[in-house]
Amino acid sequence: MTFDLALVLGLLGAAIVMFAMNRPRMDAVALIMITVLPLTGVITMDEALAGFADPNIILIAALFVIGEGLVRTGAAQRLGDWLVAKAGRSEARLITLLMIIVALVGSIMSSTGVVAIFIPVVLRIAANSGIAPGRLMMPLSMAALISGMMTLVATAPNLVVHSELVRRGHEGFHFFSFTPFGIPILILAVGYMLFARRWLTRAPKPGEAAPAPPPARPRLSDWVEEYRLAGREHRLRIKPDSPLAGRTLAEMDLRGGAGVNILAVERGGRFSKRLIQPRASTELNAGDVLLLDLAAEAPDIKAIAREYGLERRALAGAYFSDHAQDIGMAEIMVPDPSPLIGRTVVGARFRSRHDLSVIGLKRGRQAVEGDILDTELELGDTLLVIGPWRAIRALDDAREMIVLNLPAELEEAPPAASRAPYALLSLGVMIGLMVWGVIPNVQAALIACLLMGLFACVNLNAAYRSIHWQSLVLIVGMLPFSIALQQTGGVDLAAQGLLAATGEASPRMALAAIFITTAVLSLFISNTATAVLMAPVALTVADALGASPYPFAMTVALAASAAFMTPVSSPVNTLVVGPGKYTFMDFVRVGTPFALVALLVSVVMTPWIFPF
Repeated sequence: MTFDLALVLGLLGAAIVMFAMNRPRMDAVALIMITVLPLTGVITMDEALAGFADPNIILIAALFVIGEGLVRTGAAQRLGDWLVAKAGRSEARLITLLMIIVALVGSIMSSTGVVAIFIPVVLRIAANSGIAPGRLMMPLSMAALISGMMTLVATAPNLVVHSELVRRGHEGFHFFSFTPFGIPILILAVGYMLFARRWLTRAPKPGEAAPAPPPARPRLSDWVEEYRLAGREHRLRIKPDSPLAGRTLAEMDLRGGAGVNILAVERGGRFSKRLIQPRASTELNAGDVLLLDLAAEAPDIKAIAREYGLERRALAGAYFSDHAQDIGMAEIMVPDPSPLIGRTVVGARFRSRHDLSVIGLKRGRQAVEGDILDTELELGDTLLVIGPWRAIRALDDAREMIVLNLPAELEEAPPAASRAPYALLSLGVMIGLMVWGVIPNVQAALIACLLMGLFACVNLNAAYRSIHWQSLVLIVGMLPFSIALQQTGGVDLAAQGLLAATGEASPRMALAAIFITTAVLSLFISNTATAVLMAPVALTVADALGASPYPFAMTVALAASAAFMTPVSSPVNTLVVGPGKYTFMDFVRVGTPFALVALLVSVVMTPWIFPF
């Protein structure tokens, strides 16, 4: 061992210790190493900074922006709503669907972001179904980790390994090169978690509620009960021969003539349905679906449907809760002074001025029933309003009222829900270009980012905030170690050590050794940093054996995503520790056996798909 190699290994050891202690932050450690490594004379400053010019760094940043677009438009959250509707109260069905959805979504956006999206969804399901959150949170984190085994862009280690292949003159992996490994591992994970969930936490006894903390804010369902809204909601479709077709709301005056309060109009668009806020000038079309609130004194809904040529449609949730991505509620109070005092809701033109409909009224603690729209408002009245989330958010600027309560769903409501089809279109363009291979992957991702901006799925401020700069700096800071270890012979030394450990055994044993080394190293430093260090070692082992580099590179990528064994192995695991009430040993007990399953699948399947 040369002095230069000993110096580089000493710095690497110091970096690993600081990573393990998390002092200072990982990105700070990376910046320290970028600064110190050139002082050894092993690499130049230009080589230390070369990572900032790596196309994969730009690609990873672009993928963060694309993921933000999917979140801001609600495309990812809608899958969570679908999960709630389809899973019902079956724990086995819930775990199966949850893991499949999370793995699929995580294959095209940050796995950490996917877990952050689904934690409140899972907690809500657990509270409603009586399932302990601990029986669902670890399946969530495991599926998010496995999502990194689905596509090339699913996780940073995949791109790091791909970049090392390209740097050495090989073709690199394709977009779906990882999918043949991810699908069987996901199937095994689903079956494994259906069995292993019994190790996580006891099932609640009959009649015992799941230990979920109460929300800090009321939920929409609380107001539906408090204001006695159940049974007042209706969905009616306008038939082609309806007298409403082609007429404006002002012409028909449904509110004055039939006591019908139109809350929204559901209209089919080019890509999906959209909700239109009702105004006097809104023209109704045949096929539109009206979301109605019917006062207690209003005529029977069947009579209204007959008179106006409407067809009743099924309701998917209590008081339009299935539309919570688009419309919400808020409680407001009439203060002193306020121009609302002594006026009715209709007389004050409340909906025209605020884009919100009043559906509930309380005086004191009691909800007022009957025709509240023509009731004169008094000082201290509490109004329950419903409408688009943008109008709910704008209430803080209204001087004539005081916002009392905003619902918990406000935190979950996407700010650009109407742009979801365009976000999916942008994503589809990126995937198509990557699969087709006509342009570099980074260029395809940048095109998708520009489309997201063009379609208003994400703005510049949100795009910059979405990028996890700490992760990018960490990758850039670890790349100089890869260069330094290759120039000082450290990579060759590590490769010789792995070959010596496996002896004359088959190349599959070398794959197993690489997988184990990568997985163990990931316990102490991030899986991205591990991939940076292990990718050149694995390719050097392949060269020494005279074998194809692809099975060895793929093994590093799969092992880097198999971070199931401890809560600190990945941020994905760390996020679910609190909601799932897990201990360190929960991850060891459940994660270690499945890490061995992933090892076995990788060693067996990799040479089948990428022959030696």
